[in-house]
Amino acid sequence: MYTYGVELLLWAETLDEKQLGLIGHASGLGFDGVEIHLRYPDRLPVDPIREELRKRKMRACFIVILTEECSPLSADRAVRERALAFFRESIDAAAAIGGEGSVIGGVTYAPAGYLSGRARTKKEWERSVDYFRRAARYAGERGITLAVEPLNRFETHFLNTAADAVRFCREVGEPNVKVHLDTYHMIREEKSFYRAIMETGDYLGLFHACENDRGTPGTGLVRWDEVYRGLRDIGYKGWIVIESFVPEIEELARVTAIWRRLAPSADYLAGEGLKNLRRIERETA
Repeated sequence: MYTYGVELLLWAETLDEKQLGLIGHASGLGFDGVEIHLRYPDRLPVDPIREELRKRKMRACFIVILTEECSPLSADRAVRERALAFFRESIDAAAAIGGEGSVIGGVTYAPAGYLSGRARTKKEWERSVDYFRRAARYAGERGITLAVEPLNRFETHFLNTAADAVRFCREVGEPNVKVHLDTYHMIREEKSFYRAIMETGDYLGLFHACENDRGTPGTGLVRWDEVYRGLRDIGYKGWIVIESFVPEIEELARVTAIWRRLAPSADYLAGEGLKNLRRIERETA
């Protein structure tokens, strides 16, 4: 019913030709596909990745994280155009690797980690909606879905809840714009996992299954019974991706504040997390 994936950032900061074996490794752990971070879309070995996915019979979804150098919220039009150019490069890479039907999620509406010190402004909203509408039309021509991920209040002031994200999608007004929910952020911002998923409904395009401490899914405070009941009741049939990080990848650990080991190993976190999720799915069917 679902496509279970794992974010490859759990093992490596970038996916180059030396890291292609991670696709087969994820398959061996029982996953249906992988999530690829499009940090440097112009440097990805597109053809080898596509061939490795085909060989392993694996699927791919994608993630994009904007920085302040590429901010759709900026008052400087040149900065906003740089954000759009980068996003279009990312869309091209996803289309080349995954083809039509691929999904790009992540923080694509504002810079991740950027806090203005106040609530979002009307101007910021208008700038982001305009930029995203242009990106969505470009993606739509290539058969790509874009899913916006609301983050907790300590990582963005722009989209924090499922309701925020649905409103954003509606104002962009393109059929290939969806919502990307992540339980790590939901546990901080939503009153109910179930209600947030139900309110998102048909707008749900990508789902990250993360524990409250970013550890092994099924071992913490997330109400997975509510999550699966909600996914079932809206008829969701898309990606469920395990996302976490390890201290060994120092730059990612710094950005995501991973100061301690969350599981015995990356393989344990992914493999045991997948077993837990599949068990909960069966129990809540």
